Amino acid sequence: MTDLIWTLVFVQVAMGGFDTLYHHELTERLAWRPSQVGELRLHGARNLSYAVMLLALGWSRPQGAPAIALIVLMLGELAVTLWDFVEEDRTRRLPASERVVHALLTLNYGVVLALVVPILARWATNPIALAPAFYSVWSGLCALAAVGVVVFGLRDLFAAGRTRRIVATDPVPLVAALAPRQSILVTGATGLIGRRLVAALVGAGHEVTALTRDRATAAGLPAPIRIVTSLDQIADDTRIDAIVNLAGEPISDGLWTAAKRRRIVGSRLAVTRAVVALIARLKHRPAVLVSGSAIGWYGLRGDEVLDETADGHDCFSRTVCRRWERAAMRARDLGVRVVRLRIGIVLALDGGALSRMLTPFEFGLGGPFGAGRHWMSWIHLDDLVALIAHTIATPALEGPVNATAPEPARNAAFARALGRALRRPALLPAPAAPLRLALGAFADELLLKGQRVVPAAALGGGFRFSHPTLDGALADIVGKRRRSPPRLAGRVDGHGPPSQTFRAP
Repeated sequence: MTDLIWTLVFVQVAMGGFDTLYHHELTERLAWRPSQVGELRLHGARNLSYAVMLLALGWSRPQGAPAIALIVLMLGELAVTLWDFVEEDRTRRLPASERVVHALLTLNYGVVLALVVPILARWATNPIALAPAFYSVWSGLCALAAVGVVVFGLRDLFAAGRTRRIVATDPVPLVAALAPRQSILVTGATGLIGRRLVAALVGAGHEVTALTRDRATAAGLPAPIRIVTSLDQIADDTRIDAIVNLAGEPISDGLWTAAKRRRIVGSRLAVTRAVVALIARLKHRPAVLVSGSAIGWYGLRGDEVLDETADGHDCFSRTVCRRWERAAMRARDLGVRVVRLRIGIVLALDGGALSRMLTPFEFGLGGPFGAGRHWMSWIHLDDLVALIAHTIATPALEGPVNATAPEPARNAAFARALGRALRRPALLPAPAAPLRLALGAFADELLLKGQRVVPAAALGGGFRFSHPTLDGALADIVGKRRRSPPRLAGRVDGHGPPSQTFRAP
């Protein structure tokens, strides 16, 4: 084996590692998508094959039949890889970067085969033997790489089996509170919340108009649905019964540079002002505007229990939410009821904070952020969609409504609960100092500090949570075997924890 061959082998390993970590784990989160069970099995088989090849090439000199077996394994791995590429194209929409990496992996592996197979073919003419060999640093790298691909290979095979317990529930019951055949405009329809809301509305037979900047991003939304790229495309005589305004630049997908902050604020104000302008010219004005906001409105408040009557402390998140809500309130002057939905940390597999935490926690590398004493006010995605429908259907609900579960948790307790749901330890904290150094204000406002928010208005307005407890919500999301959770109704005293009344489903 020459240095050229080893260099190409580890170029292959590096590209494969990038594809696995960036695309499969961080971007696509394949291990938590039941639709990708076939792809997960192929990934598991391919990774275990790589482990055998790396150990055989890095630590032995196979002769005779073992050399032939290794040739067969390497050619078989090529067949599995090509099969995997077909499966990926068949079952999901690949980003351009993943297609490029796949092409480079195929070309590089072809070169490796062209160089290695002739050597193995010569060794195959010798008597049967599996002599040990050592190739200096290359052998060590082979061992490390083999450990990595074995870990990910076994995890993918386990995840393929786990997908049977991750059942996509019918979204239609989430909007049961609505009157039949409502005409509803949804902005931000391709986001995490919007996709689930639109699926529920369309499934229940409502007429949905979705605003999106790019029609291609709306390709996965269910039919029948009307797609618009500008609210100017909606005629003045269009009947719209309710508007749900969720559009805005993602707040947690990058550093809060000056340009990013301008986009965060500007995108929300632009869409909300356009919504108000649409309402002003409609002949049949909607009865209600449910406009997104966030619990960041309250600022960083330590252990204070915050219901909708609480004031806020200044920070960037509060500035964003205050300006966003103020823009939405202009619809009230047009005779439209306005609900300002202050959304907490949304728990779901398909996006949001939880989806980014799953990989480190699943590998036993999870834990609290900093000291873990700050509060996390969370809500299950399905409860959030149901609450949106409830606010549309409940004329008494107006003004700020906290979209959080009744039981906020400290960050350390959240980490332990996620560890229990995944049956993993949660003992490795992310130190505060490096997070602040790397992320600046983003670290404090979204990772190291928080708010203890309770949903007084929602509970007082008769809303019932299907996932009131953190353990139940996480179990439902990650597919842990469990009993059905209770449903909760009750009231919240702004000076203490929620007063709870549990009812059977």
